This record gives sequence, structure tokens and C-alpha cells, in this order.
Amino acid sequence: MIETGKYLLGAAGASGFGSKSTAEEVTENCDLRSITAVITGATSGIGAETARVLAKRGARLIFPARNVKAAEEAKERIVSEFPETEIVVMKLDLSSIASVRNFVADFESLDLPLNLLINNAGKLAHEHAISEDGIEMTFATNYLGHFLLTNLLLNKMIQTAEETGVQGRIVNVTSGVVRTRLTRDREGLLTDLVFFLASKLVKTVPQAAATTCYVATNPRLVNVSGKYFTDCNETTPSGLGTNSSEATKLWAASEILVTQHSKTSFDPCS
Repeated sequence: MIETGKYLLGAAGASGFGSKSTAEEVTENCDLRSITAVITGATSGIGAETARVLAKRGARLIFPARNVKAAEEAKERIVSEFPETEIVVMKLDLSSIASVRNFVADFESLDLPLNLLINNAGKLAHEHAISEDGIEMTFATNYLGHFLLTNLLLNKMIQTAEETGVQGRIVNVTSGVVRTRLTRDREGLLTDLVFFLASKLVKTVPQAAATTCYVATNPRLVNVSGKYFTDCNETTPSGLGTNSSEATKLWAASEILVTQHSKTSFDPCS
């Protein structure tokens, strides 16, 4: 009850920020002109606001996107507001293991540094679907693609940190309940009604992007790793989220699933 009250009131926690803080507010004193960030899902919602605010603070941005046209449009919107921003749009379908590998190869060919990886993209599939690799589509897009992407980019991030002396950061995002385009496949009267009734409780997109931007940029979090943040403050995840035995099994299964020549399929609905 106390935590719910803090959320509704927007009370600041130990970080000085809370549920009502925005991405711009939590990055107010940040200078990111030496930072290169890869942001998945940057074409709309939390990812788009994260990208816009990081651009405002001077970061170079990489937009991996399944819909390249949408990514180019997102780039144009940011550049129109911040003309000095450097944004590179690249093709990436997170549901495809081959596409993830191709993206990483293409990115490495650019010979750019990599300081930030923000795993933000998410898909809410309303109908059962299987990826080209035989993986259930939501699991493939939201988790497995990011698992492979992170592992393949890790050496580049380590190299960048060694060369620049600036510690890299990997941020894995979940939106909670936010009015975004995640429900784009099911727009309609019922969806609109639900969000209208919840509008006083759910976060705006700038508020929802605040925790991502705080964790990605705040100097107080140097050497902080493997933690869970809500409303820009460290908090305790669920018991399942901290179950080391389950984590070990998931990691092992994930490595099998992303093996290039694996014929293993995964469909929890079958």
C-alpha cells in the first residue's frame, strides 16, 4: 500500500526521482557527446522518447529496426529537433537469428564505438505465431533476439570501455503499464476504453522512459550491475527473477536455441 501511494503521488526515492519524473528531467545535467548508443525499438513509444532525449544530450544513435521506413521517419523527427544528431538506421529483425547476426556484422563493419546497448523493443502477439527459426514469436522477439544481440555486441562494448576508459552499460527494458503502440495490433473501442479508464494511473511515455534514461546515464550508477530499477530507484525483483537455478537453465536453453545450425524449436503453446 505504501509503495502504491508513492507511485500515485510521484514521491521521489533515494535517487531524487520518482514515478512522475520524465526522461528529460533525469538527464538534465548529462553530456553524452562522446557516447554511442544502440537502441532497439526506437521508432515509437518508450524507445522513441529514450532516443529523443539521448539525442538532446548529444549521443550518437544506432537504430536497428525491422521497419526501416519507420526508423528513417523517427530519425527525421529527431534530427528536425536536434540537427547536430548523428543517427544510423540499420536493418534488424529480432525474431530472426540470422538477422541478428547480420546486423552485428554490419555494425562492426562501421568501426564505431559502443557505449550503450538499450534492449527496448517488444512485441505483444495477439495470435499464435512461429518465427522462421521455429521459435514462438513473442519469445523470439522480446527475449531471444536480445539475448543473442547482447552476447554478440559484448566484445565491442568491452573494447570501447578499454579504449575510452568509459564504462559501458546494458539496459534491459520492460514498460509496465504505459500508453504506447505496443497494442497497435488491437486498436479499437475496448482498448481505448481500458486505457481511458486507467489514464490517471498509468505513466505517460516521457515518464516511462525516465528509468531507462536514468539507468543509462546517471554517474551514480558506475559499477552498479545486475540490478532492477523501478521509477528510477533500485528495487527488489520477483523471486522468480532472482532464482539462480532457473536463470542457469534459461541461459543454457537460450544458447542452444541461438546456435546457428540448431534444429531445436521452442513453442510453449504446443
